Amino acid sequence: MNISRRDWLKKSSLTAGMAFLGGIGTYSSLTAEEKSKFNPRPLEPLIRLGSNENPYGPSQEMREAMQKGFDLSCRYPWAYNQPLIDMIAAKEGVPSDHIVLTAGSTEGLKIAGLTYALNGGEIISGLPTFLSLMTYAEIWGASINWVPLDQEMNFDLPEIEKRISSKTKLVFLCNPNNPTGKLLPAQQVMDFCESVSNKTMIFSDEAYYDYIEDPNYPSMVELVKKGKNVIVSKTLSKIYGLAGIRIGYLIAKPEIAADLSGRIVANLNIMAIEAAKAALSDDEFYQFSLQKNIEARKSIETTLDHLGLEYIPSQANFVFFDAKQDVVQLAEKMREKGVIIGRPFPPFNEWCRISTGTLEEVSFFNKAITELYT
Repeated sequence: MNISRRDWLKKSSLTAGMAFLGGIGTYSSLTAEEKSKFNPRPLEPLIRLGSNENPYGPSQEMREAMQKGFDLSCRYPWAYNQPLIDMIAAKEGVPSDHIVLTAGSTEGLKIAGLTYALNGGEIISGLPTFLSLMTYAEIWGASINWVPLDQEMNFDLPEIEKRISSKTKLVFLCNPNNPTGKLLPAQQVMDFCESVSNKTMIFSDEAYYDYIEDPNYPSMVELVKKGKNVIVSKTLSKIYGLAGIRIGYLIAKPEIAADLSGRIVANLNIMAIEAAKAALSDDEFYQFSLQKNIEARKSIETTLDHLGLEYIPSQANFVFFDAKQDVVQLAEKMREKGVIIGRPFPPFNEWCRISTGTLEEVSFFNKAITELYT
């Protein structure tokens, strides 16, 4: 498909407002052609809307690539990494020595936390956010300087910068943030990262970057290209639907990338390498996933509007909303109705993160939550 991400998002924003009845989305099934390409799964006994997964993956092309890779399963994988590294480098616009392959972006987060905050080094981050880097670093003796989100649930960048000291080894940002789905203003975050990278290491977790609806929104890879002390993590778990295959990567200038590479624990497996190569070439599935995510998110938001529940406009594949009750208790009620929702994110213990699923899964969620609140 020769359609740009910009054009697809523009088209999707016009078509996503489908017919709704009583706040519950009503959708037709996938077309026969979509079913043949995107392998829809039947509804499960428990619908999983708590882990920000892409339920449409992997695509047929990815499956076929993994099957063709079976004969290589007897080989150690590191001999087959370079073609994938070269593909990622071309995608990100950097030389290949800037790329570190990881078993999901979580491994990249953990090794960065270990590398820069071992034995008492300080990490500064907002809260709530995705915790893997910080919790792993704490195991190895790091101290975490938590900065509450500001009143608009954004990272409080001025306060974070104010807290930087000689003991600060790394500043962590997740943008769009998990669990809020909020996106920092482009120029503000770019200026912040450029300034702070002169004082300490910046880690920019961009797991949800593909879902950003502004096609001109910059990745902090632009600062890596300038030789700044910035590490960017990305993943194929989300938009490419490969969460179970475990493949992600880091982008950093060569000396940083080499240091991080030396701490890799889990080499990629052959199936992950072959799936990733196919994924990066599968623009049709990429665009399909973007559209279905927008449609599912709009469906959730319309139901929340119908129920009078406040939510944060999201730039990711989930919605963070004010449930007006303890999320642990809400999770129990929703599980009884067959839906798994997100975990609590202190201090917002009455806010719920709900992932987008297939349109059928989201319709099931809409019905279940409407029954609870009416």
